[in-house]
Amino acid sequence: MFAQSLGGAGLALTPPTPADVDRITACCQDPSIGRWTTMPVPYRRADAEAFVTEVVPAGWADRRPTWALRRDPDAPVVGMIGLAAGDASAAEVGYWLDAAARGHGLMTRALTLVCDFAFRPDTLALERIGWRALVGNTASAAVARRVGFRFEGTARSGGLQRGVRRDMWVAGLLPTDPRSPAEGWPPFGRR
Repeated sequence: MFAQSLGGAGLALTPPTPADVDRITACCQDPSIGRWTTMPVPYRRADAEAFVTEVVPAGWADRRPTWALRRDPDAPVVGMIGLAAGDASAAEVGYWLDAAARGHGLMTRALTLVCDFAFRPDTLALERIGWRALVGNTASAAVARRVGFRFEGTARSGGLQRGVRRDMWVAGLLPTDPRSPAEGWPPFGRR
């Protein structure tokens, strides 16, 4: 699959490049990003370099696309969103957003764009997109709920974060699910 950009109305999703390394490194110094993701802590410039030069190109070549979030195509990176393939018909989404960009609906719009892209028959033709977050990550849960993900429960010790098993909240989205806030979420997902 070749790398593709997505966007609309004050949001551009583009594959991250080596020109983004310093900005990605700066964003990932936010303690909340390290707290809720599996990325290295501390996050160093070498981690960002390996991400954009190795992980991103390999992902696009293997149906695991990653996009940098920007306010317009030439703006600095404010977040990241990507799909990790579970198999040929399913993937899991992951994302983070810089603290200064939160609260403006950017990640909700980005997640909607990525899901719509992934379900299209001329792109990935996925039949399911999964979402998992460490228990307690209410901001990520709220975004997933707003996009239409259905809460499926808590996977006890369902994830590994820097060598420690952690409980995970789990949700899923199917192509037929409406892209509107889903019912059935516990109170933490209703922000």
